[in-house]
Amino acid sequence: MNQPRNAPQIARASTLAAELRSLFGKLKRRLREQTDSDDLTPSQVSVLLRLEREGPATVSALARAEGVRPQSMGATVATLEAAGLVSGEPDPTDGRRTILSLTQACRNWMGEARAARQDWLTRTIETKLSPQEQETLAKGVELLKRLADD
Repeated sequence: MNQPRNAPQIARASTLAAELRSLFGKLKRRLREQTDSDDLTPSQVSVLLRLEREGPATVSALARAEGVRPQSMGATVATLEAAGLVSGEPDPTDGRRTILSLTQACRNWMGEARAARQDWLTRTIETKLSPQEQETLAKGVELLKRLADD
């Protein structure tokens, strides 16, 4: 698979990369339109997704993971707490620390948002692509998975 590259191959790969980035950005925006997450900043969404994926954490642990100062993370978490999306409990081993986790309301909202995006994308694929085009898309998805794998 590692063949010598020539200028036309490099140019084609560069064009494809630019088109994919643009397309994925547009698709991401369209998917985001299907939910009411516009009130959240990207950093707030990132914290919610991290808590969902990795489980409860302290503000300090979240700040390290997100590459921000604890004070900045504290402000982000305070906004999420005020919105009822995260809650804190005292750390059983160190009462000075608070362990943050997603609220059930947040988990419900995230599930509903994912379902709405999935439904939109399913309906869009069904209505805009023929069965043959859907097969072509399936092959393209397999290629994209290869690109995403390390």
